[in-house]
Amino acid sequence: MDPEHLRKDLARFRTPSDKRAALECLVTLVPLALCWVLTFLSAEHSLVLSLLMTPLTSAFLVRTFLIQHDCGHHGFFSKAWLNDAVGRTIGVLTFTPYEYWRSVHAMHHAYSGNLSRPGFWNVPMLTVDEYYALGPLQRWRFRLVRHPLVLFGFAPFYLFVIQQRLPFGLMRRGYRPWISALGTNAMLTLILWLLARQVSLSTMAIALLPVFALSTSIGVWLFFVQHYFEASHFRREPDWIFAEAALRGSSLYRLPQPLMWFTANIGIHHIHHLDSRIPFYRLPDALDAYPELKGTGRVRVRDSAFCVARALWCEQDGRFVRPCDAAAVGSAISK
Repeated sequence: MDPEHLRKDLARFRTPSDKRAALECLVTLVPLALCWVLTFLSAEHSLVLSLLMTPLTSAFLVRTFLIQHDCGHHGFFSKAWLNDAVGRTIGVLTFTPYEYWRSVHAMHHAYSGNLSRPGFWNVPMLTVDEYYALGPLQRWRFRLVRHPLVLFGFAPFYLFVIQQRLPFGLMRRGYRPWISALGTNAMLTLILWLLARQVSLSTMAIALLPVFALSTSIGVWLFFVQHYFEASHFRREPDWIFAEAALRGSSLYRLPQPLMWFTANIGIHHIHHLDSRIPFYRLPDALDAYPELKGTGRVRVRDSAFCVARALWCEQDGRFVRPCDAAAVGSAISK
């Protein structure tokens, strides 16, 4: 099916259900609150017990962020103001200023897969030619940033917990990102101050840091696998076409059903990029309506680890290569 025609046809799945959206909030936020309470209680007595709670708390926090994600697309509830209200509130829980994140994420959707206009918050990626245009030190820095310990360890925590505190880089997008960031910071300061009056700083650190470290790493991992897979699609203008890039440049990451629930079906990413207004609770219905899409961009769990090595895009071959293989690819092309 033609990607543009498919994009228009998918509009029938846009209609949100306020009752379903409210239920999704209920079954996510109530367990999250309970998990946080148990995590803090555990942290007061045992580091081991607190760490045992970390995966479950992190999973519900990831799902909470994905509700905020759908609110940012104005596709979760039927009313824009309700999407914004819930998104802003959740943004405090996820350490993510709603308007700031919404602005940069909109850029990602607008230019995903466009080598001429790379979107904000893309995982660092270069073409083979761009890589060899760098000096030795810059190449080393690029390989360092793409190291798994940095890419899925330090970088996600820095991005969500530190960098998002001030929206530098969005000066031309008005006052909203700044008000959003500063307002979120004020609420976070108040919440952390109230927590500090109830528990020790060591308890706060034991309870909070592992959860945010794991949840932010999961978030970046999902984003990575959804765009940096073997059959991905990158083009330069004027050859870049939005619908084609959305369909072919976004994967179908088929996780086991419990993980699909915790990740709010975001693995059905090709349909999400074709029409970001489709709420996550309707993505499975959209996928079932087009069986041919179940094989498009499919990434299995056991294959997803191989995505980590995909750091350089070879424009001539239309595929990813590893930095260590770039020289051989360049030599073959020059011949």
